Amino acid sequence: MSIPLAYNFRNLIVRKTTTIMTALGLALTVAVLLAVMALLHGLRTSLKSTGDPLDVLVLRKGANSELVSNFTREGYQVLKAKAGIAQDNSGQPLASLEMVTVINLVSVDAPDGINVTVRGLEPIGIEMRKGLKLEAGRWFSTGHREVVVGSSIAKRFPGAQLGKKLSFGTGDWDVVGVMSSGQSATNSEIFADLNQLSSDQHRTEVLSSALVRATDPVAADALVKDISNDQQLNMDAELETAYYDAQSATSSVFLLAMGTLVAVIMAVGSSFAAMNTMYAAVARRGKEIGTLRVLGFSRGSILLSFFTESVLLAIVGGVVGCLLVLPLNGLTTGVGNFQTFAETDFNLAVTPAIMAYGVMFAVLMGAVGGLFPSWSAARKEILTALREV
Repeated sequence: MSIPLAYNFRNLIVRKTTTIMTALGLALTVAVLLAVMALLHGLRTSLKSTGDPLDVLVLRKGANSELVSNFTREGYQVLKAKAGIAQDNSGQPLASLEMVTVINLVSVDAPDGINVTVRGLEPIGIEMRKGLKLEAGRWFSTGHREVVVGSSIAKRFPGAQLGKKLSFGTGDWDVVGVMSSGQSATNSEIFADLNQLSSDQHRTEVLSSALVRATDPVAADALVKDISNDQQLNMDAELETAYYDAQSATSSVFLLAMGTLVAVIMAVGSSFAAMNTMYAAVARRGKEIGTLRVLGFSRGSILLSFFTESVLLAIVGGVVGCLLVLPLNGLTTGVGNFQTFAETDFNLAVTPAIMAYGVMFAVLMGAVGGLFPSWSAARKEILTALREV
């Protein structure tokens, strides 16, 4: 015969102060874990949403990011003649020569400033980026000191608002537009005219990278092999999606390791808190346990009842933890990218799957914290339990 579940609910309500304090401790642990998971999910979504499976990114041989790559204009002319590159309506190859640099901007979170990516490109580079659109203003004019900032940049950097000026390089740049590209990392970049930016940075001949559009997936793979094996070109090529996947993996490992460490430390403390709560319940309810045994409930039923009570307490904590972290959903933040040495902005994503994981994590803490006290309650002798005050 099993003890009714209503018995456990009643005990949690009667001991409301202890229940609230223990549940809150569990909730804070769950909230920390979910915040880290939301951070990771948002970052991965941002980087995985960047790029097109038909686009091939070309860098200097051995370079792992555009920032440390060198690409000459002569090499670009050789590259554009490669077979398998798609053409636009005018018959010109869909290829974009680009230059990447970083500047320091003051953000709402970093009063001392943080690195932001500035990308110099030609109009063809804008056309090749599917899903990219203007939210406000206009695109920069060729040959002018004008920039278009990503939507995340406009949100988090007060000096990068439409109509303001950014000071970097040899002078000021007018912010003439705000662009958006869904959830991609392009929202964390600033676009400028390639020739104007390269002149400003004294890099007129040696730029950073090239982006080419293949005619189809088979041609894209063939282009990657052809470019990488071309000794005259001396460049490495990879699908743009693979390039950003690698960035996602690099950044995620560090964030996951740090977040997991903090969550594990807090989980140990929360499990001990749940254990102390249940041990205290067992100590206070000795006569109650003895009475249950007299009424015919077995040791197994008592063990299961106290264990269930601990799990119910953990579920409450898990749900509260989800509610605590839910306001973070959609919040724009940024983390440093170890390959580009600049910040990548993205939106935190608290998904239903992440919340379910948080509740399961809370249940695990409750199960660990409730197992030994439940075993202790089940082992009590009837007479001993009835004599307890």
